[in-house]
Amino acid sequence: MLVLSRQRDETIMIGDEIEISIVDIRGDKVRLGINAPTRIAVHRKEVYDAIKRENAQAARLGANDIDSLAQTIKPGPARRVEREQGQSGTASMLGATRVSPGVGISSERDHDKDTA
Repeated sequence: MLVLSRQRDETIMIGDEIEISIVDIRGDKVRLGINAPTRIAVHRKEVYDAIKRENAQAARLGANDIDSLAQTIKPGPARRVEREQGQSGTASMLGATRVSPGVGISSERDHDKDTA
C-alpha cells in the first residue's frame, strides 16, 4: 500500500484519468473529491461490499425462484413502439412514446388530444 501525506487543496493522480483532491480536513475526518471517468465506478467501501453481496445473492437464484418468475412474466408478442417526431426531428419531450393502434396504451397527451 502506498501511503501519501497531503494537505487541503492538494491532489493525487491515479493513472492519467483519476484525480483525488483533499477538499477539507476537520478533526479526524477528511473530505475527498474524486474526478474519474463515468465508466469507472467509484463507491465507498461499505457500499461496494453491499453491492458485491447483492450480486452474489442474485447469482444464486434457484430453480424455484426461476419458476416463480416464469409465472409472473408471461411471454407474448413484442409490441411495436413508435416515436413522434418534433419539428427538429427529435422525439417530443412530453408524451413522446406512442404504441401502435389497438394495443390499448396511450399517454395523457394523446388522451387530451382526443377529448379537446
